This record gives sequence, C-alpha cells and structure tokens, in this order.
Amino acid sequence: MTIYKRVRATLGSLILLVLITTCMATNGLAAAEKTDTPVAHSGAAHLYKVGPEDVLEISVWRNDDLSKVVTVRPDGVISLPLVGDISAAGLTPSELRDRIIDSLKEFQETVVVSVIVLEVNSVKVYILGEVIKPGSYTLKRRTSILQAIAMAGGFSQYASKNKMVLVREEGYGAKEAGKVRIRFDNLVKVGSKPNNQYILRPGDTIFVP
Repeated sequence: MTIYKRVRATLGSLILLVLITTCMATNGLAAAEKTDTPVAHSGAAHLYKVGPEDVLEISVWRNDDLSKVVTVRPDGVISLPLVGDISAAGLTPSELRDRIIDSLKEFQETVVVSVIVLEVNSVKVYILGEVIKPGSYTLKRRTSILQAIAMAGGFSQYASKNKMVLVREEGYGAKEAGKVRIRFDNLVKVGSKPNNQYILRPGDTIFVP
C-alpha cells in the first residue's frame, strides 16, 4: 500500500504540473494575441505607424487580384485595384487594414484583409556637422544617440562633443518640439543602457558643432 500511495501521489503532482503549465501557456498566448509588437526604435513602447517608402504586403482572402506588395509613396499613399488611392502614412497596420476593408465593402460583403510591414524604410534621422559621414540614416531598430554617432563614422577631429544639439520636431520629454543640448560625457556614462531621453525618434536631427 505504501508504494501504491507514493505512485498515486507522484501521478497527482505530475497532473497538477501539466495543468499549471497549460494554463500559463494559454494565458501567455491570449496576451500575445491582444498586444501588437512595439516599434523597436522608440523610447516608449507604442505601435508602429506606416510611413513613406515602407514596403507592405496587402493580402485579401480569396482574391489574388487585390493582393499586392506595395510601397508607400512619398505622399503617404498606396494604390490598390478597385479602390484606388488610400492614405496609409500615420496609420498602424491594423488601422490601415480596417481602412482597406471599409473601402472594399463597396464591392463585396465579406472582406478579410491582412497588412504586413515587409520593410521599414520610413524611420529616418539626420546626423549633421562634425561627424565623418554626415547625412540621412534609416533606422531598423531601437537606436541611441551614441549608436547613431557611430553609424555616422564617429566624430571629426574638430567636433565639440559636449555641445551636441538634438532637434526634435514632435516633442522631447514633455511633448514639446525644440532643441536639447546633449553632452557626450553623459552619453558615455549611460553606456549600453540608455534611458528614453537618449533614444532617437523618427525625424530627429543630431547636430555636432
């Protein structure tokens, strides 16, 4: 009887472990389905918004003629058969999907559409002044000011490293547009774990005097 009780207790523990694991996996899947992927280049976790030059895959269920790979034009618009031009810039993929569905409902009742961002080309920053390779750079991932300087080849020998200026059109910190003085010494202190203050956003300009 002792051996039987031990076996029964072991089996009971295994069953309980399986139930707990299954429950955790189910909850995790449900959470994943409810949450869109945050954009990698942002200081805060927010949903990616489509921009000019992004490449999108538009799939319409059971309609190959309407399913296309399109590039967002400089004016932020895409063109699709039947519906023509649709404004895409500034929308999340889910919002763009809903807009396409609304446009297609004029031609068919049941519409199932998916929008996938194949290439992110619209997230640009500008690094100017005393760097080796000044110019425009496309960001593919979360990028700090220090990493951006490295992308531009580093400072020139004449650079005033502690007098850099970050120009942000959409606001900085308190959601206000303007210029912020950036010291190289502070960037080095932060190191490989920069806070949101030193993470670049689309349209940012770094000027190194």
